[in-house]
Amino acid sequence: MNRPADTNISPTFGETQFTRKKQRQEFTAKCFFGGMAALMVIPLILIVGHVITQGWHSLSWDFLTTNPRMGGVKGGIWSVIVGTLYIVGISLCVSAPIGVLAAVYLNEYAKETWFTRIVNLAVVNLAGVPSIVHGLFGVGAFVYAAGMGKSIVAASLTLAIMTLPVIIASTKEALSSVPMQFREACWNVGASRWQTIRRIVLPNSISGILTGVILQVSRAAGETAPVMITGVAIYKAVEGTGLFLYDPFREQCMALSMHLYYIATQAHNAPKSLPFAIATVMIVLVLFVNLTAIVFRSWLRSRRKW
Repeated sequence: MNRPADTNISPTFGETQFTRKKQRQEFTAKCFFGGMAALMVIPLILIVGHVITQGWHSLSWDFLTTNPRMGGVKGGIWSVIVGTLYIVGISLCVSAPIGVLAAVYLNEYAKETWFTRIVNLAVVNLAGVPSIVHGLFGVGAFVYAAGMGKSIVAASLTLAIMTLPVIIASTKEALSSVPMQFREACWNVGASRWQTIRRIVLPNSISGILTGVILQVSRAAGETAPVMITGVAIYKAVEGTGLFLYDPFREQCMALSMHLYYIATQAHNAPKSLPFAIATVMIVLVLFVNLTAIVFRSWLRSRRKW
């Protein structure tokens, strides 16, 4: 004989008041953190959109491929872009190898002693030093003490010193993310420490190392204070439109950050859209570098075995 179903009995695994409360709390937290993310992204979009809109009238192919004239208020910004590439490229060639090798030594070779603790503390503190202080150091160390004068190399070395601590810190974090079991497995089969670092540790941490290096490229491209007193000129008449416009050891150059500052604050009779156009070019260059790094990093991560 079949018993009638009791409609008053709730299912064993049905939704309860407690689970509904948890779901409401989860939805509230999701909306709150989503709003915080929007508060960061929306102002960025508005600022970038305003800059591009205001500078659109001055942007053209001639603007990108011709040199400045009449103190920078006429012509284009080709020599300015090339000067920026010189400074950032040389600084990266100096800071990246030194920073990565220093991080490898501190993370893989150095023992935990009072000296290494002082070095790590110095690296962290040096990363927070204002950029103008690095500029003054560059003037004393490279312009005068080393006898380089105000030149592209002096400005580049100043930027290299400024970006070095962050590269060391980010590289150490990337190296520490590689599991210790990988190292122990290599040591157990007879591999030396350097073979383990070269074959296992560095390939599996290269994406994190690349991220730190590329972020510092973006920072170096936008710095004004360190380079304006070490090797960047407000205006420099340049002939030609090639890539070899400057002598890095003897000449000063123009840079996007300094050129933008000069046009926006000191230049007379400059079109109102000109500083916005220069800022747009800087934004596009930084976005291009970051996008390239993201694509390359994603490709490297896809090749990892763990």
